[in-house]
Amino acid sequence: MATTFTPRVFSGIQPSGGLTLGNYLGAIKRFVDMQGAEFETIYCMVDLHAITVWQDPADLRKNTRELCAGFIASGIDPESSVLFNQSQVPEHTQLGWIFNTVARMGWLNRMTQFKDKAGKNRENSSVGLFAYPALMAADILVYHATHVPVGEDQKQHVELTRDIAAKFNHDYGVDFFPVTEPVIEGAATRVMSLRDGSKKMSKSDPSDMSRINMTDDADAIAQKIRKARTDPDALPSEVDGLKDRPEARNLVNIFAAMNDSTVEAVLADVGGKQFSEFKPLLADLAVAKLSPISSEMARLMEHQDEIDKILARGAERARALAAPILKQTYEIVGMVGA
Repeated sequence: MATTFTPRVFSGIQPSGGLTLGNYLGAIKRFVDMQGAEFETIYCMVDLHAITVWQDPADLRKNTRELCAGFIASGIDPESSVLFNQSQVPEHTQLGWIFNTVARMGWLNRMTQFKDKAGKNRENSSVGLFAYPALMAADILVYHATHVPVGEDQKQHVELTRDIAAKFNHDYGVDFFPVTEPVIEGAATRVMSLRDGSKKMSKSDPSDMSRINMTDDADAIAQKIRKARTDPDALPSEVDGLKDRPEARNLVNIFAAMNDSTVEAVLADVGGKQFSEFKPLLADLAVAKLSPISSEMARLMEHQDEIDKILARGAERARALAAPILKQTYEIVGMVGA
């Protein structure tokens, strides 16, 4: 008889730079929506993943606290959800090592994100960057998480998590780890650059005008949307009309996601309008939704000791869930004293 697992969500974001609108719409907003529904929710600042590429230590500390502030300001309740940073819960890396022995080199070699990040200099990449997906599998499965809200770019890693769970279960003749489901939904699961609709919005882009930072104030948000790249044509009334118009599609997707609407519904309202009419609507919506978050983040960052207490308490709660699962894993593998 198949094991029934508690419906549980796990997801995380790297504290490797400032939060952007892409992080908010593609991840955090969905984390908030899943909180208090039919799932237990566990959200993490994955600082161990961040150091697979060089991070300045002072920046890493600041970014971890700022990311925590972003979670809370966006609506994550650290009482309703478990909220912590990965490095405070050693069970992640302990299970990660077990999974390094389960995952196959060929599987990891196929990971497109490693190829993208390593580029032509893959021989100079860290072992951690290569083994990143095995640690991500441990992040998820150390809680027996059943669902993982992710962006399209992380779907392959969740599929690898499923492969690792299935291989572990098969090799040891158990039904111990769940086969986790990726949750990819919403109008803006992949938010693109405001300067180039063919590129993902990124905190590493040299142009600050390419992104909306979650720390931007109302004036900066409105200015970036007013100056966002568009094309000369009016907005279409049907989704098909966005084909081969990446900048138009991106702005409509952003509007739909922030308005809890659909692309179809947005186009039904704004079809036929020029961008000179649409951009002010989008700017007003973005300011209304985002500026309260940036203000609350700034307030929280003035009380970093409180943030640290929240993270420490979250780590305690996370360990209470993870430790028994790791202990059982050790017993299954045959570790003496587990």
